[in-house]
Amino acid sequence: MKLQLDRTTTIGVVGLGYVGLPLAVTLGQQYRTIGFDIDGPRVEELRAGRDSSLEVEPEELAAAERLSYTTDIEDLRPCSVYIVTVPTPITRAKTPDLTPLKSASKALGQVLGSGDVVIYESTVYPGATEEVCVPLLEATSGLEFNRDFFAGYSPERINPGDREHRLITIKKVTAGSTAEAADFVDELYASIITAGTHRASSIRVAEAAKVIENTQRDVNIALINELALIFNRMGIDTDEVLAAAGSKWNFLPFRPGLVGGHCIGVDPYYLTHKAQEIGYHPEIILAGRRLNDSMGAFVASEVVKLMAARGGFPQDARVLIMGLTFKENCPDLRNTRVVDIVAELRSYGIQCDVHDPWASADEARQEYGIDLIEPSAGDDYDAVVLAVAHRQFAEAGAQAARGFAKPGAMLYDVKHIFPADDVDGRL
Repeated sequence: MKLQLDRTTTIGVVGLGYVGLPLAVTLGQQYRTIGFDIDGPRVEELRAGRDSSLEVEPEELAAAERLSYTTDIEDLRPCSVYIVTVPTPITRAKTPDLTPLKSASKALGQVLGSGDVVIYESTVYPGATEEVCVPLLEATSGLEFNRDFFAGYSPERINPGDREHRLITIKKVTAGSTAEAADFVDELYASIITAGTHRASSIRVAEAAKVIENTQRDVNIALINELALIFNRMGIDTDEVLAAAGSKWNFLPFRPGLVGGHCIGVDPYYLTHKAQEIGYHPEIILAGRRLNDSMGAFVASEVVKLMAARGGFPQDARVLIMGLTFKENCPDLRNTRVVDIVAELRSYGIQCDVHDPWASADEARQEYGIDLIEPSAGDDYDAVVLAVAHRQFAEAGAQAARGFAKPGAMLYDVKHIFPADDVDGRL
């Protein structure tokens, strides 16, 4: 069966979040593209030319003249290519939650036709596409894999909030279930990615490449976090140590911090799950995960110690947390570890208020039970914790942050955005 890509090809993108929307918009400038999402309000805002994730500007949405949006899976029936970009979270037990991926596969099976190609971009463990997704496509469609339809995998590399590294400027890994399918998938992405593509030898290789990209970062950050814990006990400034070590040409510039988000704090569990399934217990990866997940509680304990060193804190002590999103300059709240700081401080009986100019108040309340506030100069907080390096906070400076607190109150800088002399403590 000949797979052919041309300007008449119709492409369906399933999932219009941080990954799917930029892809759909880029494809929609060249190909007829139909963006599908089960979230009705999300589809309506996109139809109105707005993107609440702030990943795509209104003019970019308008430039995708061949892109339309729908919540009806039947509207994807004219497509011959389907790209799945749904989230792949973890459960409370820190195991892969493939529910969105399975649901998307079952739904696509209803409209899948002979000669179609289904490409997955969602992060999974090696083997998941062909072991989990493909059987669902076969069962629902009644078609036979690699005879009637084909599969591909091209892992997403979207970095939310990053205005420099965009979809088209990041090299794309591609793979297909047959040699012809691999050629087709690579040709499709090469037609929109200016940075070029890297064709992997198999879908499993491409899946493995994706999952170790963020696992590697997680382990490296865990090392620096552990060094920060050690240097803290020794009374040595971690920032000064890293600056000195960084003078060597091959020193890797990782920094301590909270590790959250939908990638670095999640993807390693997909790999460790598969490793344990085949009888191998990962040591370094899981140790890194445990250490990184403990950093929020460590920050809270440091804040409490610093407050206590100043004569303790009153029974009705109040702390202002500045920032809630998982990273700076984006509204993404998924898996933010700032909530660990809040929870630990509250366990001491301290009232915590949270301010974040980027986050959605409704989402913060719904996901974490946190009501965002707008602080005012002259507020009487006993301490202020700078948790996320939003540009508004950096531009305002340390004195503006202190202005929300009582005279002499403590300022703790998790992200090292203020000079050391302007803060009372930092990670």
